[in-house]
Amino acid sequence: MDTQPPTADAPTRILDAAENLIIARGVAGLTLEAAAREAGVSKGGLLYHFASKEALLEALLGRLAAFISQEFAACVATQSEGTGRVARSMLEWGFGEGEMACNERHQRAGAVFLAAFHHDPALLEPIRAVIADMRAAVAHDGLPPGHGAAIMAAGDGLFMARLFSLYTPSAGELAQMRAALTALLEVRP
Repeated sequence: MDTQPPTADAPTRILDAAENLIIARGVAGLTLEAAAREAGVSKGGLLYHFASKEALLEALLGRLAAFISQEFAACVATQSEGTGRVARSMLEWGFGEGEMACNERHQRAGAVFLAAFHHDPALLEPIRAVIADMRAAVAHDGLPPGHGAAIMAAGDGLFMARLFSLYTPSAGELAQMRAALTALLEVRP
């Protein structure tokens, strides 16, 4: 019996290859020829699915937007109903442990995000749309104005600190930040 996982379809292999090239060489190292070679397809096969480098980058950003949206929805689903549900999920996401912890997939997503921004900031529109939806959800979460947005911004800051290796907060600092942000979830009449 064959226990090997099924081989990914050609578009997925091409997108994975393009992502690998961006991680290794930056957006300048992403060429259609290199992506085709890395994916194990002909250049014609690549062009059948992605007519240009921009189309390939657009597909990568679309996949990244779907990943962020799905992960956010999954994180919200882990929280109990009620006021602050979205902000609580943002807190878990930003300070996540277990499945929600910052991992290699997040690092890879961040690299694609930055490479696309460097190539053409307009490519980030799918990401901007997902972030706008998240911000709207936080704004309508029943918390006083600014509380949920502060939690979201703190999580974004931690993600950027990890992505760029700017600093690594100690366990004590993380606990203090989390406690300060958790206080924003307490709604007083």
